[in-house]
Amino acid sequence: MVGYHTRWVRPEASAEDPERVAIREALAFGKALYDRRTALGLSVAQLADRAGMTEDDIECIEEGGTAPTVPLLRLLAAALDADVRLTPGHDVGSLWFEAHAA
Repeated sequence: MVGYHTRWVRPEASAEDPERVAIREALAFGKALYDRRTALGLSVAQLADRAGMTEDDIECIEEGGTAPTVPLLRLLAAALDADVRLTPGHDVGSLWFEAHAA
């Protein structure tokens, strides 16, 4: 509905709108990558080298511009010496990289 009137009901945005879910997942992925990279003290260039990716690729992920895929998660987990952890939901904190047990 374009306009708004006191007798009209404005539709609520669906929390499960596929576009919104994809955006939240990409942001969660980016934050998880950034958090693990900085915890290891790695620069973007160092992580890119470890993962066989470009610095632009890593920066794009960290900025929330890349959807997490299973192959990409596996590649980055190996480069970060970590396991990927997922919880239900799509928000920041629902995906993280956890260091391998010593």
